This record gives sequence, C-alpha cells and structure tokens, in this order.
Amino acid sequence: MTFCLGMKVEEGLVGIADTRITTGTQRITARKVSTHEYGEQPIFVMTSGLRSVRDKALTYFDEVMEENDEPFDKLYKAVNSIARQIRRVAKEDKKALAEAGLRFNLHALVGGQLARDEEHKLYMLYPQGNWVEVSQGSPYYIIGESGYGKSLLDRVLRYDSPLDLALKGGCLAFEATRNSAIDVSYPLDVVLYRRDSHEIVEHRYEQSETAEMAEWWQRNMEESLIRAPADWMGDVLNKLSEKNVVFKTSQP
Repeated sequence: MTFCLGMKVEEGLVGIADTRITTGTQRITARKVSTHEYGEQPIFVMTSGLRSVRDKALTYFDEVMEENDEPFDKLYKAVNSIARQIRRVAKEDKKALAEAGLRFNLHALVGGQLARDEEHKLYMLYPQGNWVEVSQGSPYYIIGESGYGKSLLDRVLRYDSPLDLALKGGCLAFEATRNSAIDVSYPLDVVLYRRDSHEIVEHRYEQSETAEMAEWWQRNMEESLIRAPADWMGDVLNKLSEKNVVFKTSQP
C-alpha cells in the first residue's frame, strides 16, 4: 500500500509520500513522487498502484515533454497528457495484468503552476484517466492508504492554513497511517511549492528526524484524553457502581 498526500493552501502546495513498496514477502524503498520540467516550469507527480504501470506511464509522459509535442501552458493540459499515457498503458497491459490477477489501479496527484495558471493547482487523477481539481473547500487528497490520516486533516487543515502548518499536519497524518498500516513507512519524501515561485523544493526525512514531533504528539494526545471532560460519563459509570463493579478511573 501507499501513502501519498497532496495539499493546496493559499501559500502553496505540499506533497508527502512514503517510500515503502511491498512485493510478496519483499519490502523495498522507492520514490513515489517525481518532478518534471516543462521549459522552466516544474510540476510534481505522486502515484499509488502498480509500480510497473506507474513507471511506464511516466516514461511515456517524459517523452512527450522532451519532444515538446504538446504545449503545456496550463497544468490541466499536462494532467490530460498524463491521463492519455495512463490510457495508453491500460490499452497495452490491462488485459494481461487482469489475467495475472493484478488490478490496473494507478492513481496520481499532480501539482504545480504553469505559465498561464493564475495560481498553483493540484489535481487527483483516476485510473480511467478522469480527474478532479483540489478546491478550497477540500484542500487535500490522499491516495493509497487514506483512512487513518483523514480525520486529523479534516480537523486542522484549511485553505488559509500556513504552508508550514500544512507540512506539520501532513507529517502527523502520515504518522497516524504508519502506526496502523504495516506497509506504509519511512523514509518520507516531501515536495514544497510556494505560490508564483515556479520552483519546487524536495527533501527526504528519515524517521529519526521527525521522532521528536511524533513522540510529542502521542504524549499530548494521551494527556488530552485524560484531561477531557468526563461528567457526561457519570450516568453509565454509576450503573456499574450500583452493581458493585469495581473499575479503574483515568481522572486525576
């Protein structure tokens, strides 16, 4: 499984991707985020799904960019080109994959800002080649293992959140996922894009680099649970007392 998270806030874009790939009994480390340049305009692509499908589709896309066959002055045009390459791979390989019991399940997050884009853009691309744009009302998408980090991001991430807060929240969403999903793990690749900069920066985090934050978060969640209002539990706990059932309380 995979954890890839793309976030769009007013300040810019944040992309976060784990690097674990599980094949049968083997676990390897490989990048799931790549950067591509059209002229001097960079974009990033994060993927989940079969590695072979991903590599083939992006190889085809790189060829399109190198040959300059298609003018990409807006990001959606590049997304459409990636979609065409995904459909091309599906036409070539989907039947054979299905016969081998494998699903054609490539999802992608594509972010950046090309020459005629008025602002930075982020798109989520489906295996069928259709896509949706990330909006202010829902400023993030997760592909891969999406269930564990969503609750945190729904509570803390807004379009007007600072870029650094988005990065922090995204890394904690990854931690929540890593704690519950054994096939998601470090190293963690991060890409950042500041609005109108036309520059993407990349960084790889090892577990030791984010351990202090993860431990702080775990400790404070436990302490917050202990301090949370408990009067509402009185009625049901009193019923235990009436039955002479002894229980341990968490209240100080």
